[in-house]
Amino acid sequence: MAMVLFLIFMIMEIGFVVFEFTKRASKKDWTNKRLIVNAAEIAVYLLMMFLPGIDFSFRFKVLALILVIRVLLAALFALLNRKNEKTKKRAAIIGSLILSIILLGGSMIPAFVFADYQGRETTGEYGVSTCEAILVDQARVETFENDGSYREVPVHFYYPEEIGSIEKNSLPLVIFSHGAFGYYQSNTSTYMELASHGYVVVSLDHPYHSFFTKDTNGNTIIVDRDFIQSAMMIGGDNNPLSDEETYETTSVWMQLREADMNFVIDELKVAAQMSDFDESWHFNGKGQNRQETVQTILGMVNTDKIGLMGHSLGGATAVTVGRRNDVSAVVDLDGTMLGEEIGVIDGKLQYNEEPYNTPLFNLISELHHESEAEAEAVDYSYVNTVVLSHAANGHETYIKNSAHMNFTDLPLLSPVLARFLGTGSIDAGECIDQVNALVLQFFDCYLKGGQPFSPEEYY
Repeated sequence: MAMVLFLIFMIMEIGFVVFEFTKRASKKDWTNKRLIVNAAEIAVYLLMMFLPGIDFSFRFKVLALILVIRVLLAALFALLNRKNEKTKKRAAIIGSLILSIILLGGSMIPAFVFADYQGRETTGEYGVSTCEAILVDQARVETFENDGSYREVPVHFYYPEEIGSIEKNSLPLVIFSHGAFGYYQSNTSTYMELASHGYVVVSLDHPYHSFFTKDTNGNTIIVDRDFIQSAMMIGGDNNPLSDEETYETTSVWMQLREADMNFVIDELKVAAQMSDFDESWHFNGKGQNRQETVQTILGMVNTDKIGLMGHSLGGATAVTVGRRNDVSAVVDLDGTMLGEEIGVIDGKLQYNEEPYNTPLFNLISELHHESEAEAEAVDYSYVNTVVLSHAANGHETYIKNSAHMNFTDLPLLSPVLARFLGTGSIDAGECIDQVNALVLQFFDCYLKGGQPFSPEEYY
């Protein structure tokens, strides 16, 4: 519908210019008609808001602003030229058309890049609510800053909205870590599905690894440029770095992320058990209301049933942190388990071969599965294979025709960006629904004592 709206605008603009070319309009007549056309464009936009795909979300806010500014300027010019009988030059008319196309087209870029994604339908009995806070780790100085500030980790809660009627200390806790330059909402449909079935899900942001997030002062923190460049280089097909150089880089990433997740787990457990918050907790905005809400949420959490989950680099984070004794289940969504790489000797990567005692589910794309098969064919030790071989209760499966970003909501939110980062030919909605169903089955088994989990070879 966004393209339809843009085409209507273009027809109106081009039709107006063609009509004016057929006669020698005065500046007074031109500005009056320009005002009418601009007002008509606003009317068209407002009328099309009754149709699916057109709204006043972030996708159309710039367009709405441009339309209003154009009307105001047109009204001003009409007022200034109300007695101007000079002929409007054709070059100026053409220039007006070009400027209109640039302004309208540019303002609609968000609508072209992002889809009208309203989320996936949940299958559980509960509605889902959200809340957020920021945890400040006063044991770590923020290495991305030079002001001596402490590391901040935003946490976002997804929980059953009927939580007031649920038995205390009864809901399993699942903590999610996003991928490289992802952000906390990357798998919102997964969190929503779990929460609708009686889980409390906490999605954390890794500042400067996250595409954007907020700090305790309300400032927007965007992803670190050097991190993006190194992540794209290492994740590309022609990584110029040696194994030693790659390991040195990725181990720094993992140390930061693992410290973030460990800190969040510890703080959530303490707050749940003490029914209170220490100085690490910050509630921006409606602080008191948020504090009371989070306190109620944590009162429902069973801290003996903790699951970890993540996509890509976040999946790797979950796997290594999942070696904690207080973690009951781990899901890795298409992530290479970089935290299980422990060094390089004589140019060969070394892996952690200690037993992995936590139930582990490695859910991967078909491309990832093919890479694993190629590594096995040439007798190359791949870290995921090594970890799973030492897992007391490890599971792995893949989804046919899928690629890396199909394990997030991005292909539904922004098909353009997702294709750039890597998607398969599978229907995006079908894939994420399958992912969510498998994740739910796995956690139901190991966090709720449900049916045994035994995935098929592929889906």
